Amino acid sequence: MDSNNNGISRRELGKRVGAIAAASALAGIVIPTVHAAENSTIQVALIGCGGRGTGAASDALHAKGPTIKLVAMADVFKDRQDNSYAALSGNKEIAPRVDVPPERRFIGFDAYKKAMDCLKPGDVAIFATPLAFRWVHFGYAIEKGLNVFMEKPLSADGSSSRKLLKLGEEAQSKNLKVAVGLMSRHSRSLEELSKRIGDGAIGEIILMRGYRMHGPAATFRSTPKPANISELDYQIRRFHSFIWASGGCFNDFYIHHIDHLCWMKNAWPVKAQAVGGRHYKTADDGTPYVDQNFDSYGVEYTFADGTKLNFDGRCMDGAQEIYSSHLHGTKGCAISSPGGDCGSPSTIFKGLAETKENQVWQSTVQSNPYLNEWQDLIDAIVQDKPYSELKRGVEASLVCNMGRMAAHTGHEVTFDQVLNSDHVFAPDVDKMTESSPAPVLADANGMYPKPEPGKKKREY
Repeated sequence: MDSNNNGISRRELGKRVGAIAAASALAGIVIPTVHAAENSTIQVALIGCGGRGTGAASDALHAKGPTIKLVAMADVFKDRQDNSYAALSGNKEIAPRVDVPPERRFIGFDAYKKAMDCLKPGDVAIFATPLAFRWVHFGYAIEKGLNVFMEKPLSADGSSSRKLLKLGEEAQSKNLKVAVGLMSRHSRSLEELSKRIGDGAIGEIILMRGYRMHGPAATFRSTPKPANISELDYQIRRFHSFIWASGGCFNDFYIHHIDHLCWMKNAWPVKAQAVGGRHYKTADDGTPYVDQNFDSYGVEYTFADGTKLNFDGRCMDGAQEIYSSHLHGTKGCAISSPGGDCGSPSTIFKGLAETKENQVWQSTVQSNPYLNEWQDLIDAIVQDKPYSELKRGVEASLVCNMGRMAAHTGHEVTFDQVLNSDHVFAPDVDKMTESSPAPVLADANGMYPKPEPGKKKREY
C-alpha cells in the first residue's frame, strides 16, 4: 500500500481489513500474546506533551484494573514538556503514578524512540503530536511490541493513510491493541442511540446535519512568524494553521461530528462537494493572517445510497454559535449531540420537529467518554481481546480530507480519490530533524501557500 501502487478502492480496503480481522480471531492460537495480567503494572510513555497529550495521560492514569504508571515523556519543546509534567505530577489524585525523573524526559525529534525504549512489550505508547508524525511513531511502537493510544486525526493525505493501514495490519498480526482518540465512539449515550437507530427507531436515515460554529480556537489563525523561532518550530507549535501538520482546522475540529454521524449511518460517504472561504484575512491592527485555513466551510457528503450528510464549520468572532449534530429518518428524527463533540443527552423524536411534545426517548446514562475509551483499551489489554480502532480512525480522517479538499479545490472529491492521492504534504517526515526545512515555506511577505478553489487541482 505504498504510494507507488496502483491504488485501492473502498471495497478492496474493506476486503483486506476484513481478512485481517478474521485472521485475528485465531490470535490465541497463532499470534504471540502481548498483554498485561490484571495484577501487573502497565507502563505508559507520552509522546507529544501539549494539552491533548497531557489530558490523554491523565485519563490513562485514571483507568481501573492494573496499576498504570507514566514512566517516560517526549516532545520537541522543553517548555511544553515541563508544563505537562507539572500538571500531571501536581494532580494529587494521579501524582503517585507519575514516575518520570529528568533522565526519562526526552527532547528532540528522536525523543519518541527514547521514550518508547523505556517500555516493555505490552506497555502503552500515547501519540499526541501533530498528525504528520503518526505513522512514523506507530511503526516504531510495532517494532517494540507496544500497544498504542493515538490521538485524532490520523492523516492529512492518502500516502499517510495507506502507510497507517499497512501498519495496522502488522499490529493486528502481532496481537497489539490500538486505540484512537475518537471518544464519541465511547459515549454511552451515543452507543445507545446507535443501537436504537440500528433497530429502526427513526426508520431509514435520509439526512444528517453537523455544526461546529464558534470563535477562533487554539492555533486556528496565525500571524507572520517571529524572528526568534525557526520555520519548522513555528509550524509545529501552531499546527492547526498548517495542513501538513494537522489537516487544518477542518480535520482537527470537525472530525468528531463527522465520525459519529457516519457511525449512526454505519457507512462512510463516497463523495463530497463543498464551499468555503476566508472572510477575515487580517487582525484588527491590520496584521495579516498567514495560515492555510478557511474560516467557514460547508460540505455536502453523499453516501452510496444517496443519503446526505451536511456539515457546517465556522471560526468567527461574534457570529452565532451552533455546536450540535442531528439525524432525520423516514419515521422520525434525533439529536445525537445537543452540544459539543459528543454531549449528552441524545434524544429521539417522532416526526421531524425536535420538540418536547414529540420526544419518545432520551438517554439517561452519564459517563465520561474520555475515560471510557481508556478503560476499554486497558480492559482489552488485560483480557487479551482483539482490539483495533485504527481502520475506522483512518477512514474518519480520510472523510475529513475529502471534505476539506472539496472546499479547498472547488471540485467534487471521492473517497477513492483521496485514499489514492499521490500528494504528500510532509515528505521525509520520518527523517525530520531540528535543522530540516519546514514542509511549507513563507514568501517574502511571510505568507504561506493558500487554497484557491477553482484555480488549482491541489489544495496549494
